[in-house]
Parts: sequence; structure tokens; C-alpha cells
Amino acid sequence: MRTSSGLLGRFGSARILRGCWTKRKIPQPESVLKRGLLTESYARGPSEPPLIESTVGDHFAKIVAECGDRTAVISRHQNDRATYASLDTRSNALARGLQSAGVGKGQRVGVMLGNSMEYAVTTYALFKLGAILVPINPSFNASQVVSALSHLESSHLIISAESNLPRKEPRSNIPLLKHLVEDLSKPKLESALVPTLQQVILIDNSAGRVDVSAYNSLTPYSAINSQLAADKQALPSQSLSSNEIVNIQFTSGTTAMPKAACLSHRSILNNGSQIGDRMLLTPNDVVCCPPPLFHCFGCILGYMATATHGSAIVFPTESFNARAALQAVQEEKCTALYGVPTMFLEELALIEAGEISSEGFEFLRTGIAAGSSIPAELMKKLHRVLNLTELTICYGMTETSPVSAMTTTDDPIDKRITSVGRLMPHVDAKIVNPASKKDILPIETRGELAVSGYLLMKEYWGSPDRTAEVMIADDAGKVWMHTGDEASMSPDGYITITGRIKDLIIRGGENIHPLEIENCLLAHAGVGDVSIVGVPDDRYGEVVAAFVIPREHGPQTVSVEDIQQWVREKLSNHLVPKHVFFLGPSDAFPKTASGKIQKFKLKEKAVGLLREKTGAPEGQ
Repeated sequence: MRTSSGLLGRFGSARILRGCWTKRKIPQPESVLKRGLLTESYARGPSEPPLIESTVGDHFAKIVAECGDRTAVISRHQNDRATYASLDTRSNALARGLQSAGVGKGQRVGVMLGNSMEYAVTTYALFKLGAILVPINPSFNASQVVSALSHLESSHLIISAESNLPRKEPRSNIPLLKHLVEDLSKPKLESALVPTLQQVILIDNSAGRVDVSAYNSLTPYSAINSQLAADKQALPSQSLSSNEIVNIQFTSGTTAMPKAACLSHRSILNNGSQIGDRMLLTPNDVVCCPPPLFHCFGCILGYMATATHGSAIVFPTESFNARAALQAVQEEKCTALYGVPTMFLEELALIEAGEISSEGFEFLRTGIAAGSSIPAELMKKLHRVLNLTELTICYGMTETSPVSAMTTTDDPIDKRITSVGRLMPHVDAKIVNPASKKDILPIETRGELAVSGYLLMKEYWGSPDRTAEVMIADDAGKVWMHTGDEASMSPDGYITITGRIKDLIIRGGENIHPLEIENCLLAHAGVGDVSIVGVPDDRYGEVVAAFVIPREHGPQTVSVEDIQQWVREKLSNHLVPKHVFFLGPSDAFPKTASGKIQKFKLKEKAVGLLREKTGAPEGQ
């Protein structure tokens, strides 16, 4: 995951726990307080509050003791709600059932579910056992699931009968399971493709559309969950350490090859807590979370941030549905809304078209925008239409648990548009020369962002070479995660992401940043969404190509000439797209699980379209 626009107000954050106010001041970065304005691109986040040195389960027990009667999870599509006390009881019961089914400390358990109460309960059941939660994208096909499970030598898979994906009909997972398991009718599960697989636990979310009665190899979730449900005692100690791996996330990434990032109790617990601090979350907050739980955005920025603060989290549907998300905000009186730019654009379009009332958003104040930079025009609309005046911007990657920099609720609007904020507590960052990673660049100079601190993953599972490519020790032995993102740092410590280094377009030796052109075109009244890529060119080596989705119900239609003239007038001639490709208003860019546009796929599409246009043979 890459999430992308500083410090809390001088009064810090305030929490309500069991009706009592406790105030914590969130300090400024040491780079600003102790060193004055920066002269080189190296900064250090605050050293307070101290890191939480406990497991996720132990910390959750404290929150349950303080906020047990408060709502923890609202799953609207299931009409199900759980308080912190009932979430604790449910997860204890499931943990005992899973333990009796052979799930233990350190075992990798694949979880292929949409946002649901079962996912929420399973998360804490696995964390309490010390088993490793392995979220699997419900859109994965059979080969991808086999690859993920076999790579991690997984022992169990928890899967739904159907996968519900955005803007698609439900997909039965029975064909996938028939590929994974030799004979589903046998009482004993056998999988030649994943020999370590002991059990597949099935959640029937199909409302009768899928008949699973003949599949004896599958274990019903209800059977596992009910075995020891009557026992409400806490789970016995599993002798866990906060530094142990508890979550393995497959990187969504903008490339074709996902990697398995190993995250610890300590890294995801502290990251979630710090995110909630910056949002000023309290037990009175209700957070609408459309992003998926199988991704860091949903499970850490969402579920871990709310759970560490006693807040409630709302799942409108299993997968993103703009209408359901807005209705959840209105009906649950949500105070926060999460999303990536494409989600927010779709939600705003519904309000603009009059399909959703513009009333009922007065309780909103904050939220998180991540996945990619927020254009200025979009930020202004979110303030005006959805009342998200305290919207925060996060930046991070799966490998850093994930957030390393974030704005605050009261950062100036220009900082939330032009930057991703300042560093989180106990995080260091530097901007280095991509060609010589030990050279720290001057301030306001673009280079590769590298981060260090508690939040670094332990490794890519089973991939020491790929781990060594990105986790590099400096001369003092300090390990840095080299992000592959191009960034710059301001004198007061704000970080600006200018794109992926590999996405830079080099036209005749001059670097062109796609984000600059995208922000420009998103201000055009006829443009709904846009993505800029570089394509090969005989004269310049590379030129700008624009993929444009016109605004549905927009005030005007747009042509190639309109797009080119707009950029020519607003920016400069060398940034004008040489090629413009239009997609239909109902089309969507290829995206990762977190909503980031996969530019490599668009680049391949552009090259193919140009080849068809010129009649050039394959390979030219």
C-alpha cells in the first residue's frame, strides 16, 4: 500500500475513557523543536508519546475494560452490531474454536472475506492466539490464492461462499475451492497444490445462492464459532511477544509482483494508535470505513485506529459502494469518512447528480484520504459538500505498517493539499539521491524518500533478496526502508510526494511529473478523472499520454484539443499530452486493492493503442 496531504493543535488530543477526560499533548517533531528549520532533508518525528510495548490482544483487553459498553463495530449490510465487550467475547469464542481446529501461534491463516462482522471477530481471535493473519484480496482468482497460501505454507483458510466486489455481481468461490482441494465431497481435506493446508473454514454469505451441503471437506464457520461460545472466560495466556509477526500483508503495489510484508504486533498497534491520535479520535467518534479490511487502509488506518481509541467503525457493505457509504454516514451520524480519491469522486458525483441528498453530513468532521495525492479541487469539494474540514492526509506503504507521515486536523489547507504532513512519532525520514542512496539531499530537493523506525516490516516472507533491495543499513548500521517514491522535504519538516520514481516521464532529458498534469486537468469542468503516463517516442524518447474519463453529467464535453489547450494555458507547452485517450464515464482505471491506479497497465494499453493506430508490428 502507498497512502498519501502536520501536527496537532497546541492543546493536543483529548480522549474520553469511561466518561473521564484524559488529555495528551502531541509534541512537535524533534527536527523542528531542537534543530530549528531544516537545512538538509533529514527529519525525526516526535519522541512522545512513548511506544506501546504490548501485544494487540493485551492492549485490546485494556480498551475493553475502559469502553466495554461502547459500540465497536457496525456491519450495516448484516444488520449486526458489537460493543467492545461483545467483540471481546465473540473473538474469545472463535479463538477457542480455532485452537481446537489446530490453529496455533505462528501459523499462517488466510482470510479471504469482505468487510464484515466475521472479519472483525476473526482478526482479534487470531491476534489473541498469536496466529498470523494473512488477508487475501477477495478478487483473487484460484491461481493467485494457491500462490499466496503455498508461498506462506498456510495451515488454514477462512473464506466466504461468495466474493462481493465493487460494481460486480457476487462471484461464487466454489470453483476456486474445487481448484484448491482435490475432492470437496471427501470428509478429509486434501490439497496437492497447498500440502500444508489443514482446513478450509467457510462462511456462507450467499443467501442461498450457493449450495455447500455436499462439500464435506469444508468446515462451516458457525460450527467453529459455536463449539466453545458458551465459555466467556478470557483466553489463557499464549506467551506472546510484541515483536512477533502477527500480520502478513501482500503488497498491492502498482507493479505486477506482490510481496508478503511481515508486520508485528508492535508495528501495527502503535501505527494505529498514532493515526487515531492525529485524527483526535475519541470513544464518541463513528468512523465510516469503505476501504477493505484485507488492505492496510481498512485494517490498520481503520480498524486498529478506532480500536485503540474506543471509537466505532462502520462497514457499509462488503466492498466499496458509494451510495451505501454515503447512506451509512447519514444514518449512523458518522464523524469520520475514509477513502481514496476515486472513492470520494464517486460519492461526490452521486450528490452532484441528486441521487443522494446533500443533507445529513453535518456530523462529519474528519477522515483520511490516502492512496494517492488529493487534488486541490477535490479537497475543496470535500470541505464544502461533505463538511470534511478536518480531513487528514496519510502517506505510507505496506512495508511501514503503513503510515509514516500524516497531516493533522488543523494543518493549513495548503499543507493538506501540497504535502502529506510531517512524520509520525518515533519515525525518521530522509530524502536521498536515488543513484547514490547514502547521499542526503538539501531541503526542497526531489529525491527518493527513505524511512526508519519501529514501523518497518521485519522482512518479505521467504524473499531475502527482495528484502535486501529495499531495506538498506547506513554506515551507522541503521536500517532504512527505501520507498521508491520521489519526494521533497520543506524546512519545517513537511513532506511532499511528487510521484513514483519509475513513473517519471523523461521527455528529451527533462523530468515531467505526472501528478502536476493530473492536478491541472482535474480542475477542468469536463474531466471526471485522469491519469498521466509516459509512452515511447522516436524524437523525445518519451512523451506525455493522458487517459481521461469525462465527467458524467458534466457542464461540457471535452475533446483532445480541449485537453491539450487547457494544459498549454495552465502549465506549459512541454507538459501538453501528445496523446489523449478517452474512456467512458462508467469505465474505471485499473487499480490496486487500495485504489491506486496501476500506471504500468495504462502504459501497456497506450502502447497497444498507438501500435494499432500506426499499424506497427508487435515488438516495435
